[in-house]
Amino acid sequence: MNYFHWIAGISLALIWFSRVVDAGLGMRTLADISHPEWNRPSNAADNHVAIIVPARNEEAAIEQALRNLASLEYVNYQVIAVDDRSTDRTGEIMDEVASTSPGNIRVVHIRELPAGWMGKTHAMWTGAKQVRGVPHFSSIWAELGDKNAWLLFTDADVMFRKDALRRAIAYAEAEHADHLVVFPRIIMERASEKMMIAFFQLLFVFGHRPWKVADPKTKDHMGVGAFTLVRCSAYEAIGTYERLRMEVVDDMKLGKVIKNGGFRQRVALGDDLIAIRWAHGARGVINNLTKNFFAVMSFQTWRALLCCVGMAFLNLLPFLGVLIAHGWARVPYAVALASMFSLYYGISRQTEIHPWYFFLHPVSTALFIYTMLRSTFVTLWNGGVEWRGTKYPLDELRKGLV
Repeated sequence: MNYFHWIAGISLALIWFSRVVDAGLGMRTLADISHPEWNRPSNAADNHVAIIVPARNEEAAIEQALRNLASLEYVNYQVIAVDDRSTDRTGEIMDEVASTSPGNIRVVHIRELPAGWMGKTHAMWTGAKQVRGVPHFSSIWAELGDKNAWLLFTDADVMFRKDALRRAIAYAEAEHADHLVVFPRIIMERASEKMMIAFFQLLFVFGHRPWKVADPKTKDHMGVGAFTLVRCSAYEAIGTYERLRMEVVDDMKLGKVIKNGGFRQRVALGDDLIAIRWAHGARGVINNLTKNFFAVMSFQTWRALLCCVGMAFLNLLPFLGVLIAHGWARVPYAVALASMFSLYYGISRQTEIHPWYFFLHPVSTALFIYTMLRSTFVTLWNGGVEWRGTKYPLDELRKGLV
């Protein structure tokens, strides 16, 4: 048994410590476009942006989101608000805002979902397709082609600061980027949200290294639904959202196909430039991820189960090992725990999450394992994913994986 603790402990210590070193060095390389150096005058004459906002039953947030977008400190942009078969007042509110806005909001209403599409991917594809039908933008496309025309995909509950787009375009142009992802500030009002979101961010440290996204030699890629800015030339070259028709985790897959297409991808921090209330409490996080987790595992049961085992080994064993191991065998587990705590400390410097949430790490681990099992069971039991009133058959989802 002591041999097991030495092997497991040393493995865990090396894994967690290597992540601390990698993240500690890597995160410093990410630009924060909320900093003063990116408060630059916009080169809007040469960079034209169409903002695509899909929404289904978002009556609580859509008005404020659209009014924020309508008042951005940017000249050459258009907002395409897409009402995706809403059964509440979302479409009506969109029309009201558009009628009282400065004229840069256009509303598209989708009444039916074609076969072979997810609702959100179809809404974003429809919105991007409509851009060419806007007279102002059509002339821009004809004059400039797609090189200096941009699409910004965002969500209906994301709140933009007035200078967010101007700063993002300045950074994208400085980096000659084709695709820019900006991390939003997640609004958290409950301790359970902070606990769960802290763990979720640690998962990103393991699964997706944002600081490696810019390296064309790595496979690391990134996508965030709140802010995805992409050149139209790159968007059309990878096959548009039509290529991602049945992708549940569409934002990450868009990042993947753009990176694999050889285009320049960048990730930036945004502080409070964009903000979102992603979930209400731990239950809200679980409900949101139930749709996504089995999809992340490519709808393969063995991968989901293996992921649960891996999460337990990486996240629970250090806490158990330091209690049940004897003598010096506890030291590697302690190193793993210290490394884990330092990652929480790093998160606390960027968010409202206090480093002492580290002590709730075993609880959040158990809840995330439960979420993965729940996502797998619910998807298999229902024969597909049900989201916002629409059911998507599992066989179609598997066929549509990129």
